[in-house]
Amino acid sequence: FLAAFRLRSLGAAAARLGVDTSTVSRRLTALEAALGAELFDRSREGLLPKRAAELLFPSAEAMEAAHARLTRDASGRESTAEGVVRVSAAPGIMETFVAPAVARLRARHPGLTLELDGSARVVDLTRHEADLALRSTKPQGAELVMTKVASAAWIPAASPALVKELGTVQSWTDLAWIVWDRELSSFAPSRWQAQHAGKAPIALRTSHAGSQMAALRAGAGVALVPDLYALAYGLEKVRYAKRLKESAAQLPVDDLWLVAHRTMRGVARVDAVWDFIVAEVRGALGKRS
Repeated sequence: FLAAFRLRSLGAAAARLGVDTSTVSRRLTALEAALGAELFDRSREGLLPKRAAELLFPSAEAMEAAHARLTRDASGRESTAEGVVRVSAAPGIMETFVAPAVARLRARHPGLTLELDGSARVVDLTRHEADLALRSTKPQGAELVMTKVASAAWIPAASPALVKELGTVQSWTDLAWIVWDRELSSFAPSRWQAQHAGKAPIALRTSHAGSQMAALRAGAGVALVPDLYALAYGLEKVRYAKRLKESAAQLPVDDLWLVAHRTMRGVARVDAVWDFIVAEVRGALGKRS
């Protein structure tokens, strides 16, 4: 059941368990018969958990954890971080902080496998769509546990060569900007750019953080980026005249929150990734000047 719920596929669950697909199907059918409830909708796209499966999942995971503890205690072995951990974050966060750190995590915990959901979609941790999530807004919910891992100020940044070429900027409209797509016009940095540099030339519009970083590093223009991103990608803050300090003081500041469902804290594999992400991001904070 747990493999089917987590992987959403009979074939993937069978591969994880080392059995064939028909065996997984029979076991699920037997479980549904024993419970008197249908757990999954089955289709060509995979398995879609029904309400009964969502209600069963936390108890099943608790049983899994209890079984692991019982086995560990009986054998005298210490807890190890092994298995799959699903992490959700916006693409920029995933590409900048999480994906580049996978090798270091695996060196410390070789039994871990990360599944990364790098999308703007806000996953529902109460439905266990992910084990951990990195979010730029503080989530609500008594069933969630969270910690603020960073605060990042948005800054006008560009490649070192372009920053040198620009010198001290006298007006935001003198710059060629790399901006977010119009669909993200309500995004705080987009609102600031529209207010203070709305008449400036636009070098690039994009909805993809990776494309934005690539264009910045190539010297295509200036963009608003979190200062942690600028550090990670070798970008520099644009120098601007004193007359622009008032508008610069209105640049947004984002917090970065690491979040999990309360039932997942204390699970060795999740705790290992939680601690690692906190250390990685706060380590990056320490490199800021």
